Amino acid sequence: MIKANNPNLKSWVEVPHGSDFPIQNLPFGIFKTKYLSPVAGVAIGDHVLDLVYLHENGFLDGLGLPSGIFNQRFLNDFIALGKKQTREVRERISELLQHDNTELKNNVAAREIALIPMNEVQMLMPVRVPNYTDFYSSEEHATNVGSMFRDPKNALLPNWKHLPVGYHGRPSSIVVSGTPIKRPKGQIKLGDDPPSFASTRKLDFELEVAFITCSETKLGSHVTTSHAEDHIFGFVLFNDWSARDIQTWEYVPLGPFLAKNFGSTVSPWIVTLDALEPFRVKGPDQFPNVLPYLFTEGEKNFDIRLEVLIEPERSQPTTVCRSNFKCMYWNVNQQLAHHTVNGCNIQVGDMYASGTISGPSPGSYGSMLELTWNGQKPLSMPDGSERKFIEDGDTVIMKGYAEKDGVRIGFGECKGKILPAD
Repeated sequence: MIKANNPNLKSWVEVPHGSDFPIQNLPFGIFKTKYLSPVAGVAIGDHVLDLVYLHENGFLDGLGLPSGIFNQRFLNDFIALGKKQTREVRERISELLQHDNTELKNNVAAREIALIPMNEVQMLMPVRVPNYTDFYSSEEHATNVGSMFRDPKNALLPNWKHLPVGYHGRPSSIVVSGTPIKRPKGQIKLGDDPPSFASTRKLDFELEVAFITCSETKLGSHVTTSHAEDHIFGFVLFNDWSARDIQTWEYVPLGPFLAKNFGSTVSPWIVTLDALEPFRVKGPDQFPNVLPYLFTEGEKNFDIRLEVLIEPERSQPTTVCRSNFKCMYWNVNQQLAHHTVNGCNIQVGDMYASGTISGPSPGSYGSMLELTWNGQKPLSMPDGSERKFIEDGDTVIMKGYAEKDGVRIGFGECKGKILPAD
């Protein structure tokens, strides 16, 4: 039992009803203010707790933390301390924030400095991402796409149920929530005409969840499914922006390229694997049986409710999708085990996205490609307009949370606005 997950815990910091950040969450991120350069913090209610201040003023004594560990632009060095030590830090922060602990609560001067309203901070990329892998692990999504572009009777390719399909993406263009994305350009081929160079007409979002690794392994070694979670620090929401018309022309034979590498958006708070422990569920039955190196048992999926909203430039946001992370056919243990079984080494801060998360019903499809069935069934917006794909000025907002026993563990927002192409 992880003490910080106790559903009965209450904090002396006010946590509004429905907040993503109760005392049972305590996600880690990097922020700055008008007066502070980028530093590490933890979310609690509508506030951010400054970890540099806590560390430098003795509140985290006894944990063996290196000097300056939180006074850095990224969390990589902190999460590289390992699961045991980062868990101890989260446990200590939980103690400090509990309603009956007076160490910080009654220290008015310290409290006023260490606890900063969220509306006064700017959130930054939480980690430096050395490597990024995107999987394709939702059976419903893969089936929809296969039905749309190939043969509905043979929607899944022969390898799909034997291994977690994935590809290596571009880490340099992963940006934090709130960063605008410019509409990409590339080659587009329509019908029998020669390809032309143009900005994409089929800009899409992909609803995903990504995990972040906290250790390094040696080249030639591998991570087993039973030890995969020792290497996973936590999760973020992930929007894998996609240009479908560019993708259709370029993806054979080597897969996505310009259709994907122009930008991906992540939520700024890393929700720890520890915080998600109470929300484990069993994944879908896997048939045929997987090879031994991919075998897992027990509850390896997570019940995380997901939502996507589109906000036109001059209108209110409207929900276009509700899905759930528990739908994933291939779990994170299997993804990391497969990724490394050939001897591929992993690094601290690596990001591994799930692939589009689609559920069984049309309203749970995690991309516009599926929601509008490649533009054949446009979505209606509150302002009377329609959407086949994402238009200039649209903001896409992703949200996610797990809820059980009166505790809600959320991710905050993963948000990006589309700007016109040059």
